[in-house]
Amino acid sequence: MSAAYLLYCSICVTVLKELNSIVLEPYMDEPFHIPQAQAYCRGEFTNWDPKITTPPGLYAMSVVLKSMFLFKCSVPMLRLTTTLTLLALPLALTRLLCFHQRVRPPSAILSPTFESLVLASFPIAWFFGFLYYTEVPSLVCVVLTVVAAAEGRHWLAALLGLISCTFRQTNIVWVIYAFASSQLMDMRFRRPASGSSLGSKLYDPPALAAVPSDLIKILKSTPAVLPELLRLFAPYMLLLGVCFVFVTWNGGIVLGDKSNHVPVVHIPQMYYFVAFATAFGWPVLISGDRGVIGLVGGIRNCMFGSKSRSTGTFITSAIMAATVHKYTIHHPFLLSDNRHYTFYVWRRIYMVHPLAPYVLIPVYIACGWAWFLRVGHDQTLLQTLILPVFALLTLIPTPLLEPRYFLIPYILLRSQVADVPAWGIALEGGWYAAMNAVTMSVFLYLPRDGVGRFMW
Repeated sequence: MSAAYLLYCSICVTVLKELNSIVLEPYMDEPFHIPQAQAYCRGEFTNWDPKITTPPGLYAMSVVLKSMFLFKCSVPMLRLTTTLTLLALPLALTRLLCFHQRVRPPSAILSPTFESLVLASFPIAWFFGFLYYTEVPSLVCVVLTVVAAAEGRHWLAALLGLISCTFRQTNIVWVIYAFASSQLMDMRFRRPASGSSLGSKLYDPPALAAVPSDLIKILKSTPAVLPELLRLFAPYMLLLGVCFVFVTWNGGIVLGDKSNHVPVVHIPQMYYFVAFATAFGWPVLISGDRGVIGLVGGIRNCMFGSKSRSTGTFITSAIMAATVHKYTIHHPFLLSDNRHYTFYVWRRIYMVHPLAPYVLIPVYIACGWAWFLRVGHDQTLLQTLILPVFALLTLIPTPLLEPRYFLIPYILLRSQVADVPAWGIALEGGWYAAMNAVTMSVFLYLPRDGVGRFMW
């Protein structure tokens, strides 16, 4: 075990112990999850709280740990369930980062890379790793699914994907992403077996050299690779069949409390996500070869570098303004619960003036280009575009602005940046550590009378 990983584990265990000594009772969503887990621990598998919207994977994991290690299903021990997955997160992220960097992972499984330790400290994952929530177990399963698919072990990837869906149903989208990501990397770097239809190379130019007409060439070249892709996709077809049966039986994707989780068309969610990713990931964005000045210059060139680009930016802005006007959702949970940071972001930024959501549109566009330039530096066009496409499928149907919904797409986006220098990783780690120290300290030591503890 590396010294850095040992330090990471020690900090996590210390924080969990401190949290359990202060937050004695279940908090926020825990009053739903913890009693349900305790019912499972008692063997009452037919009992179900209709307010719970996610499948019982988290509770099943606690039952397994209880059986293996004779745990009691008390509040502290149930929280340990999620903290254990937080401890496993750097191990999974090491393999994911090595996949995108096209290097071999460390031979010692308990010696994760420093970059993976930093990414595992991402504030949303780190914070909820100490509460009995589904976020971190769900993330770990998705990362392992992507890694298994990347290694060509598609039956294992489908199995891990099925497990991930027991934590969150929407993870089925990321299972398909795992397959797509693995095949794009295959077609880019690996010579296909003799007789494989992948020998008819899918047209997929470098992202930063691509032009709009390349999308047509991609479509024209797709039929040549479809037969082989469909053959490899067989394990995932079985998983899709299981999910179809579940949705049919359940009458929808949400397990319970359907009235407050009705799928909608919430297009601005993508704008919020790209702003969120930039606010958290700016150390990675500025760590490119040309630094801040080069990044700003690249964004300016993409937005206004020529008449056609300026026209495209104007048209894009107009379309986004129309979607902001028609599809912005003021969710009642967001407006009423002042225990979350998003409550104040919404009140003090988006609602400060009727024009505020429209003024932010150029910011969203600039943020989008910043990530395209950074991620696309060492990727093909399709490798760069598939993540936003899959993120659309998970984010747009959700009516609530919630940072937890951005966790998986952010981690997958950040992992695609394969050339972060040591100083950039250190800066990123310092930024995450500062946010973690502040948000956890506020949560633990500054509860507000009549309101409660402040959290993401």
